[in-house]
Parts: sequence; C-alpha cells; structure tokens
Amino acid sequence: MRVPNFGARFLSAAALFLGAQIMVATAHACESHEAGGQWRVEADPVAGFDVAQLCDVLTGVVRGNVNFHGVVVERHGRIVAEAYRRGKDESIYTLFASTTNFDATTRHDVRSVSKSIVSLLWGIADSQGKMPPLNSRVVDLLPELKNLRSAGRETITIESLFTMSSGLDWKEGGNYGLFSNDETGLYWHSSQARYVFKRYMAALSGAHFNYNSGGTAVLAQILAERVGMSLPDYARKYLFEPLGITDWEWKKDVRGRPLAFAGVRMRPRDVARIGRMVLAQGEFDGKQIVPAAWLKESLRAHVDADFGLRYGYFWWTGEVEALGTKHAWSAGFGNGGQRLFLVPDLDTVIVVTAGDYNKAAINRESSQLFNRILAAVRE
Repeated sequence: MRVPNFGARFLSAAALFLGAQIMVATAHACESHEAGGQWRVEADPVAGFDVAQLCDVLTGVVRGNVNFHGVVVERHGRIVAEAYRRGKDESIYTLFASTTNFDATTRHDVRSVSKSIVSLLWGIADSQGKMPPLNSRVVDLLPELKNLRSAGRETITIESLFTMSSGLDWKEGGNYGLFSNDETGLYWHSSQARYVFKRYMAALSGAHFNYNSGGTAVLAQILAERVGMSLPDYARKYLFEPLGITDWEWKKDVRGRPLAFAGVRMRPRDVARIGRMVLAQGEFDGKQIVPAAWLKESLRAHVDADFGLRYGYFWWTGEVEALGTKHAWSAGFGNGGQRLFLVPDLDTVIVVTAGDYNKAAINRESSQLFNRILAAVRE
C-alpha cells in the first residue's frame, strides 16, 4: 500500500476542554473546524469506525483519571482520530513529575518502544550485509567478553538477546526498587556488555523469557560497531529521514552513549508513521525501508512472555477481538504506558502515550484502551 502524500491539508474535528484536544476525522463528531497538518484525513465515513463510539472513547481519555497524554488512531494510511491532554510526566532522568500540555507537536518519551526501533535498524543493517547471523555467539563478537566464554554464556546467541531468553540472571521492572533493578547499571557502567554478561546463567539460553534491557544495549553496540556510525546517526540516515521524521531525539546515558533500550523521544504521529511503514511490509512512499523478510520474522512470536503474551525480536504479540473474531497484533511496549500497536488484519495502527512510569496499572489501562478503540470498528 502506498502511503498518502504527507503534504496534503486535512479536515479534522476538535473539542477543547480541560486543556485537552480531540480530533476525529468527520464533521459529525465533536466540534468541527479546519486545520493544517501532515496527514490526509477522510471526512466521512471514518475508515470503518463507528464515529460516535470512537469519539466517546477519546472523550473518556481526555476527561478520565488515567494519566494518558495522547492517542493516535491510524487506518489505511490516514489518521482517523487523535486526542491529547494535559498531564504529569517525568523525564528518564528524574523521579519528579511536571505537568505538560501535550499536543500533536510535543515530543514524548517512548521508553522501551526504542527497542522495537533498534530491531528495525538491525534489519536495515542486515540487508546491507553488515550484521552477523542470528545464531552467532555473542561472546565471539565483542573482545571485551573473551574471558567470559564459560558457564553457559558461550551459548548465548544474537537471537536469544532479541527474544530476551539469554538465560542470564537479570532483574528488571516494577517489582524491583531503584537500586535492585539491573537496568539502572546500564546508565553508568563503562562496559555495558561486561556488566550484562558477568552474571550467572539462571536458565539455559533460549529456554525462558526474562525481560532484559541489557541485551538491547549489547545488540546496539554490535550494530554501531558494524555500521561504523552511532545509533542516532544511523537511525537518522536510514530510518527517520526516509520516513520524513525530523523532530526527534535519542537520550544518552551519563557516559554519552545513546540509551538504546529506552532513550527515543518523538511525536505520537511520527510513531504512527513507523507503524504504518511496518504494516506495509517495510515500504514507505514507494521505497523499501526495512526488509519485509526481517519484519515477518521479528514480528513473529518466538517465545512465551509475560502477561500471557508472546515475544518476537523486541516486539510483543497477542490477540484482540474486533468484528466478532480474534485478530493478531504486534506491539512495542514502553514503561509508563507507551504503546505502538499494529493490527495487520484491520490495517490499523494505534499509538498511546502516558506518564504512569513504574506503575503496573497503566499496562492494564493501555490494553483496555486499545480494546475499546477496536471495539468501535464496524468494517
């Protein structure tokens, strides 16, 4: 599918209340007005959605108590609806929240959706013949790991890092405090690879899923060394610029290294562009950005994961009900409620941004919002 020209003017409808903004692509929902933008939006019908129901869902977002910041619903290459609101947010380097008026022009942390972006970059580099095979042993690729080729670490492959099934002992997530969360050490250790690989093997490599941001840092190091560019520079040249994404940043750790596992900030609409490219088998505006074969493999479920879901190469997978049947989805998940959902059967991309970092409840809320949006699909 060819994506529409992003220079087109578009019609939208907006309701302004409580410092929030809803835009639905119809003149019959909320309060209409004309606005300029980068996406072509159909007037009516709204890409097969029940307009009133979809507007109710977004009204619930901006009037509700959940700390959502933005929602973008895109289908068939067009933004169907989007909503933004005022809310509390935290940067990746602070424990203190501040209040921000979010809108379509505001960059937002995507946190671990950054991992999904690293997966896309790996696929691009692999198509350039620069990456080792997925069954390569990681300890053989990095000289700093040469004395760690023992105790089962020598069996860890690139693929097992992508599927978070390396077997290394690692504690990360909301159940661990700031100083017992192993992710914290990635921000300051001089060798992230040694920090990750010095751990004992808690399971056989490839046997069990265990969420591990350290694997992303190691793969990003291999990627940067193989392509001869920093991660942000490579992303700019081969992913973001081809997609027309110019307003973004990649946060760095205390040693000046890009946070491969959590550092990307961009506008929700641009996250949706990435999703549209992925749904189009890696094609955007007539150009192949990411190899279709890599996307097929990386979005495929490889291991059973947390929350009753499955996991590919830095992509979560599951099923959702719409139109009376189940549909497979893939998604990038980020701490705090950041989501990039892809539903191929429905040709739909849904982006969610939020600010409830390290709070388990936001995961449930984001999933429920996803389900409510798709419940409004009528064809």
